[in-house]
Amino acid sequence: MAANYNNTAWFYDSLARLVFGSTLKSSQKHLLPLVPKNARILIVGGGTGQTLEDLANLQYEGLDITFVEISANMTALAQKRNAGNNRVTFIVDAIEQVQLAANFDVIITGFLFDNYPDADLPLTFDHINSALKPGGLWLNTDFQLTGKWWQPLLLKSMYTFFKMFSPIPVSKLPDVSRVFALHGYNAIASATFYGDFILTRAYKKLLKN
Repeated sequence: MAANYNNTAWFYDSLARLVFGSTLKSSQKHLLPLVPKNARILIVGGGTGQTLEDLANLQYEGLDITFVEISANMTALAQKRNAGNNRVTFIVDAIEQVQLAANFDVIITGFLFDNYPDADLPLTFDHINSALKPGGLWLNTDFQLTGKWWQPLLLKSMYTFFKMFSPIPVSKLPDVSRVFALHGYNAIASATFYGDFILTRAYKKLLKN
């Protein structure tokens, strides 16, 4: 189960801007133009809901969005976002506890999997994967280490800081790319930000997965 950032919701976005500027926002919206018209979308770990506004700026209506976020305080902020005329269903729970339909066109996970240890990631991934229809699109954005000396230091500082407010069961990044590869996903687009520390990537699910 992922960490709950309920206690940091009130300053989370401000802190993100202080450390990363507009990079976190830019990275998560970069591949949203790939979302097809009138798509059924599952957002997991949606935080304060910036992606809802970014989607509405691209498609003001026609989207059917299920927004899952474990933090009630984060969700309350997300509900104040302008999602246009798109339909949004908010669910406050850990994704592992949510009964998911199996016909979503798109899944969006932003800075979600960095909260899972390698041992727990496969079970959560399988659960989310079951909700994406064959041929569907998965947009994932998260941190990565590319060998630059400052990246592990910044990552450790981030984990240490947030552990002061809530239990976070990890101290290092899980191998997310490996899990996507094991499930046969094809990467169709990607981009890096903030000195390659942030990777956003679009995956396509095999027709038989």
